[in-house]
Amino acid sequence: MESFSVRELKKTDAQALLAFEIENREWFESHIDARDPSFYSLQGVADHIESYLSDFAIGAWHPFVIEDSSQRIVGRANLKRIDSSTRSAEVGYRIAECACGQGLATLALRHLIQESRMRWGLAQLVAYAFKENLGSRKVLERCGFKLEQPSCNDSTGGEDRFVLSIR
Repeated sequence: MESFSVRELKKTDAQALLAFEIENREWFESHIDARDPSFYSLQGVADHIESYLSDFAIGAWHPFVIEDSSQRIVGRANLKRIDSSTRSAEVGYRIAECACGQGLATLALRHLIQESRMRWGLAQLVAYAFKENLGSRKVLERCGFKLEQPSCNDSTGGEDRFVLSIR
């Protein structure tokens, strides 16, 4: 069985991250909203990384990549919209099509839960998943997230909201 590791995103990841995103573009777009076409260039990804690392520096995001044993990026995971006043954040992850079914989304989400607890002192995590994205929904449930019933004036764009209370 191949080993995988989760580490923080670095500026030097631009080329590898671009390759990962291009290789999996069609796969990702079949499950989540498409990125702007300008993202799919070395400059677009470098700007993306710079933005994420700037947000990390101010405590608003915590971006990670998942690598296989040859240090090839096979996934991403992020704590997004970290809010220290409410002690909450949103989670997001994406796994390469070729790496699905190996437990990487669960590995990534458990890493985010640990980081949110240990590094950020958060009390709640939120995730959104489309009804059709059964794999992601199973991962969320496996990691303890509960489906929240939508309110009458909820406008999540067709996604369901999942919540995890961290103790």
